[in-house]
Amino acid sequence: MARSLGLAAYMALARRADPAAMWRLTSPRPSGKVIWGHATSPQRLAMLCHLWSRLAAQRPELSLVLTCMEASVPQRMPIGVTLEALPPESVKDIAQFLDHIRPDLCLWTGGHLRPALIAEAGERNVPLMLVDADDTALDDRGFRWLPDVPRATLRRFDQVFAASANAAQRLLRMGVAPDVMTMTGPLEASSAVLPFSEAERDRLAQLLTGRPVWLAARITLEEAEAALRAHRQSLRGAHRQLLILVPEAEEDGDAIAAQIEAEGWRFARWSRGEVPSEATQVLLADTAGDLGLWYRLAPVTFLGGSLVSGVGGRDPFEAAALGSAILYGPNVGRYLAAYSRLASVGAARIVKDAETLAGAVQRLSAPDQAAAMAHAAWEVVTQGAEATDRLLDLLQDTLDLAEVA
Repeated sequence: MARSLGLAAYMALARRADPAAMWRLTSPRPSGKVIWGHATSPQRLAMLCHLWSRLAAQRPELSLVLTCMEASVPQRMPIGVTLEALPPESVKDIAQFLDHIRPDLCLWTGGHLRPALIAEAGERNVPLMLVDADDTALDDRGFRWLPDVPRATLRRFDQVFAASANAAQRLLRMGVAPDVMTMTGPLEASSAVLPFSEAERDRLAQLLTGRPVWLAARITLEEAEAALRAHRQSLRGAHRQLLILVPEAEEDGDAIAAQIEAEGWRFARWSRGEVPSEATQVLLADTAGDLGLWYRLAPVTFLGGSLVSGVGGRDPFEAAALGSAILYGPNVGRYLAAYSRLASVGAARIVKDAETLAGAVQRLSAPDQAAAMAHAAWEVVTQGAEATDRLLDLLQDTLDLAEVA
């Protein structure tokens, strides 16, 4: 590998850097073999957990240690997955991190590369894979004084998997060798399909035959008000339409029920065992574990956490995987890449308030429009799952070779 003067200078600075006072290791190292996965978005974090769970089903000794960017930190981790703090670009901190987790394989997702960390892992002969490499995350403007650092860092990876043709072309221009790069397409966790009862779905579908249905899923209290306003406007053009409201927080059910009642709606409450009748205008679905049923029942879904600030949106692939067209607000920073991808193929549409939400719901009352969007969403999910399956096969091969060596 040709020597990079820029990377050498960068590493010299990293060696002189003092350990960070605020950084420390937070968890014991799991026993057995360890995959170290670095997630640069919530979707990639879910994808890494999915890959690990499928690998661990065949390799019980395998553990996953996750590091992630601050915006990707989850509230809960799957059992068997360890979350660890990503070290700063100080060689002393990096050495402590790598000595502690002793990874057998590194899966770095997206981009946002850490040159010193990646270089030090490479020096320890850790197999390095850059997966779901995204051209938008390969921005090298932060290294304008050392322009060859990103290129030298990319050359440290043993295998690179590009998320798109644009990413593949840019990676080649940045010096990634063609023989280490594979264009997989975007990756998704194919296990993201939420469970639901087919019998319950059939029963409700029969009750609602001929009625337009739309879903406001995982909404906040403020969004419940917006959804009800949108529903009132939409009813002017479709008087039999039903809105299914699913609060994100189950404990918000009473407050939303009081709001619905105060506004004079005819409604049913699922947590009380009530089912919608022909006269029901709103179904408040305030029980845990039934979201898959509502996605499957409603051809159109507005995803909450997106009209209000501070939440960052909800995972759109939950709805896409179960055949629902997607509407969303402007505040989806945590899942921006996923929404952008769905919107680019006509599977999702953005709304900005109750009025535009009502207009979108009215337009999608036409079954052919909602069906076209839902099909496009399903195709995106399917393609991503197939790409993930291909990567899984490559990971199995890499781990097999490591055991033979």
